[in-house]
Amino acid sequence: MYFGQRYFVYLLPAIVFVILTGFLLRGLSLDPSLVPTALIDKPVPSFDLNALDNRSDPLSSQDLQGRVALVNVFSSWCGPCRIEHPLLLKIAERGDVALHGINYKDDPVAARDWLDELGNPFERIGADRDGRVSIDLGVYGVPETFLVDGDGRIRYKHIGPISDDDWNTHIWPLIRALHQ
Repeated sequence: MYFGQRYFVYLLPAIVFVILTGFLLRGLSLDPSLVPTALIDKPVPSFDLNALDNRSDPLSSQDLQGRVALVNVFSSWCGPCRIEHPLLLKIAERGDVALHGINYKDDPVAARDWLDELGNPFERIGADRDGRVSIDLGVYGVPETFLVDGDGRIRYKHIGPISDDDWNTHIWPLIRALHQ
């Protein structure tokens, strides 16, 4: 074995360590809310959810045709859902966009109690009790919100609770553009 090859064998673990550390540091600097989705600009997957209860209308992919809509995936057990809920009520009150809910893996009674306590911003609420529709939508966790155009195509996905800044900077400008 040559003198240089011998030292290379000893240095190889250190080189691999430095490269892996570089990848780790790069990953830590990324914004975790910017998780890519393969569904942007694609049609909403076909689904037909039962209503949450007898006080709400069911939700299907057909309901997302003909009008710009936001679809919010939420659960009563979700703390961040509670944080964004006042903003959803304001969005619904404005009436600029249809707002629908998908109740994710939740007890219907708990979900109804939660909506009765906080207010119901949704025109329609589909109950995704087994989570299959949410899986088809690529939901990572709740809350997540999808902006769907009038042709039923997903134009934007927001992961986590929507803040006033998210609404004003990203979502509302996209809705205005889709209305033109």
